Amino acid sequence: MTFWRAIAVAALFATTPALLAGEIPLEARRSGYAFMGPETRAIQDDDSSNPGMLFVIEGEALWTKKAGNADKACADCHGDARTSMNGVAARYPAFDKAFGRPVTIDQRINLCRANHQEAAPLPYESRDLLALSAFVAHQSRGVAITAGDDPQAKPFLQQGRDLFMQREGQLNLACTNCHDDNFDKRLAGAPITQGQPTGYPLYRLEWQTLGSLERRLRSCMSGVRAQAYDYGSPELVALELYLMSRARGMPMETPAVRP
Repeated sequence: MTFWRAIAVAALFATTPALLAGEIPLEARRSGYAFMGPETRAIQDDDSSNPGMLFVIEGEALWTKKAGNADKACADCHGDARTSMNGVAARYPAFDKAFGRPVTIDQRINLCRANHQEAAPLPYESRDLLALSAFVAHQSRGVAITAGDDPQAKPFLQQGRDLFMQREGQLNLACTNCHDDNFDKRLAGAPITQGQPTGYPLYRLEWQTLGSLERRLRSCMSGVRAQAYDYGSPELVALELYLMSRARGMPMETPAVRP
C-alpha cells in the first residue's frame, strides 16, 4: 500500500461512524459485479472481450494434454468437463478425507497431478494452474455456490470466519471492516465491494492478468501492512472456505473482471 493509499484508508475510517462488525444478511449480499461501472461489466459480459477467457481456452487445451510419468490427461479420468466439472467449483474448497482438511481447486488439481498423472505440481499463480482452475470453474458459471455445506468442514469454516473478523497489520483492520461495514463506499477512487468471491480466478485490470482468490487475499493483507500467509496455507484455505460459504446461493461468474 502506498503512503497516499494508507492516508485514504485512515481517512475513510476516521470519518465513518463507529459500527459493530456484522455479517451482511443473505438477502442483501451482492456480487462485486454489482459495484462495477458499465465499462467493466461490458468486458465481463462479452466472452469475446473478456481477457479471462483466454485462460479458459488455454485450460481447455491443458485438460486434454497428457502429462507426467503416467502419460494421462485430466480428460482420461474425468471425460467431458462440461458435464463432469459442472457444479464442482461451486462447492470448493471441499473437505478431503485423506488430508483431514479442506482443499482448494488449485490444490485438487495438483493432488490429481501427483496421484494420477505422476507429474510435478504446478506453482501457485503459474499460468498453467490458473488456466486449468479457470477452465474448471468456468464449467460452473451460473451455478449457485454451495461451499461450506459439509459438516466435516465446520471447524475450518469457523477458523475462516474468525480470521475474517480479526484485526491485523499496522493499520489494525479486519476484512469485515471494509467488506461488511463499509461496502458501497470508495477507497482511493476504487469501489469497496462485499468481497464475495463469485468469479475467481478472475481478471483484474490492475494486474493485467488472471489471479486467484489467494492472490487477492494476500494483496489485502499487504494493504493493511500485515504479514501475508503463504499460498496454500491452512489460513488462506480457511478464509477462502468462509468467503465462499458467505456467498452461498450466489451464481458463479468465472472468469469475472474487476478493476
